[in-house]
Amino acid sequence: MAAIASVAMDATAMAALVRDGWLDAELAGLLWLLAESRVPLVVVGTDAAARDRVLDAVGGLLPDGARRATVRRDDDFEWLREAVELGWRGDRLRDHRVQPDAVSSADGVLVARGLADEEGVGGERARIVVRALALGYGLLATMTGDGLDEVLSTLAGPAVGTDDDERSRLGIVVVLGHDDTASRIVAAHYVRPVAVDPHGHVQRLPPAVLSTWNPARNAWDHFAWGVLAELGDRTGRAPLEVEQEQARRASALAGGGAVPGV
Repeated sequence: MAAIASVAMDATAMAALVRDGWLDAELAGLLWLLAESRVPLVVVGTDAAARDRVLDAVGGLLPDGARRATVRRDDDFEWLREAVELGWRGDRLRDHRVQPDAVSSADGVLVARGLADEEGVGGERARIVVRALALGYGLLATMTGDGLDEVLSTLAGPAVGTDDDERSRLGIVVVLGHDDTASRIVAAHYVRPVAVDPHGHVQRLPPAVLSTWNPARNAWDHFAWGVLAELGDRTGRAPLEVEQEQARRASALAGGGAVPGV
């Protein structure tokens, strides 16, 4: 049975990452704004402890009342109402009734540590997790790798077998790096979901870069301004409001993490 728990927003862990130089307040404020809307997020890197620290910090930014379902490496998804619809084997669920407190796409966030890893949530279970995003579930996942390309290729490989449209719903992919002094987020990408324009044409746009670490400046370069309208669609806000709310959260994180009215 999955561990299902309601959450209350707590930004102190993310504020600590900002203080420790893992990311700056501007990127952290954007991650907070997106996490509030349960936009999926994948943390990729080679250090498992570092991935978990970032994942846990983002988990604290989920909206009050969001329900996290931690996916087991041997899960049968009896807590996931749409498991068979998503391709899980019905014979595995024959002797299981859907749990009365099963998560739903209205409030559920799937937590998958080691997504597509042999010792984590691998194979067809990883495929079910990714497919669930199309129904509106949120996601907090960690993956082993060194960048977005490896995330996409791993999830496309025969062991998992997701298709392009399924992978397009991964949301935010943050990449962790490490040098002689610190761990930090070296890149953040927005994987843009497949969409249909007003004329009925399918739109498949490439991922957008939100932020990258610039060693020459010893600081982050930010590019989210290029996709503010799309991020606004994900959060139910106008582009100007996205900028304003991001700045408000960035200021709060720089000061410790409390944002009145959030």
